[in-house]
Amino acid sequence: MTEEKQLYRVQALRDAARIISGERDVQYGGPEENFARIAKIWSVILNIKVTEEDVAMCMVGVKVARYANKSGFQPDTWIDIAGYAGCGYEVGRIQEEKSTPIA
Repeated sequence: MTEEKQLYRVQALRDAARIISGERDVQYGGPEENFARIAKIWSVILNIKVTEEDVAMCMVGVKVARYANKSGFQPDTWIDIAGYAGCGYEVGRIQEEKSTPIA
């Protein structure tokens, strides 16, 4: 594999990290706060329990559905999916830490 192709992957992940850890936190609050708010709203609308991690996965689903429109290469879609994956991992870890008793 060429170094150039590897750099595309790394650049996409760096772009996602920059987006999810910068201005978005200021605008919407961190993923835990923002996704908790979304989960509460979706839980009422759907009449089921929606978690913060569910929110992240569903947002990935939204991006995949848009990609399925076959409108060509969509770099922002890949970056957004990486960002939602990072946020989903973060909120999942936070919830896991909250539910794990301290020894």
